[in-house]
Amino acid sequence: MRLEIDWTRCDGHGLCARLLPERIGLDEHGFPVLADGDVPADLVRPARRAVAMCPVLALRLERTPVPSH
Repeated sequence: MRLEIDWTRCDGHGLCARLLPERIGLDEHGFPVLADGDVPADLVRPARRAVAMCPVLALRLERTPVPSH
């Protein structure tokens, strides 16, 4: 699972960073900065909570594509 931001919706409320500080920081303007890579299994539940609590529905949790061989 991977966190994504819809920048056309994000208003920089910063709630996501307060709910999931292990994966989301804030830049100097209060907009989220996501950690690179997949969300570890132990943080999927709090990541889902952060997604659900986003006041403008800008944050989403996407399945990581499985590479085909």
